[in-house]
Amino acid sequence: MDETTTYLEMTAPSDLRPSRPVPAVTVEPTEPGSPLIVPVQVRIGEPYAWPSVFRTAQEWAERLADPLRQYWLIRYDSELAGALDVLRRPEGEVEITTFGLVPEYVGRGVGGYALTVAVREAWNVEPLGADTVRRVWLHTSSLDHPNALGNYQRRGFRAYRRVTGPSARPPVTPPAH
Repeated sequence: MDETTTYLEMTAPSDLRPSRPVPAVTVEPTEPGSPLIVPVQVRIGEPYAWPSVFRTAQEWAERLADPLRQYWLIRYDSELAGALDVLRRPEGEVEITTFGLVPEYVGRGVGGYALTVAVREAWNVEPLGADTVRRVWLHTSSLDHPNALGNYQRRGFRAYRRVTGPSARPPVTPPAH
């Protein structure tokens, strides 16, 4: 099965096109040791066979110990709805390495505003090797939720690279939405 990976970026905070606010949505920083990070990332990724689903305990421990990585939990009316993590990279770049919602919050109008807040958080992390964050980027796949790419583009991310090739993910049947 082939997969197309699209790489998207913002090069200025003003590139963000905010979604309509959803007052019930909050994006809260959390410590890497939070017992919620692994299970929520696994729940987000299961329908799409994300790598997070298949990480070993050792791989998770290494990821959570990375001092350049920061984590947030997405909540809706205080209920856990999703997760965000970013990786600070050299020269003021920040990669959003995880953004997603658990299945029961997909399609409920949470994603656009949660992504708006997530992008603001990414622009505000302490940059690595620069005075300010210069670029926020991420990638998504044709095997991810069908609304993912559109949500990123509506928030102001621009595609700068696409790669199509055989997928390393095991076949899954995406959930109906």
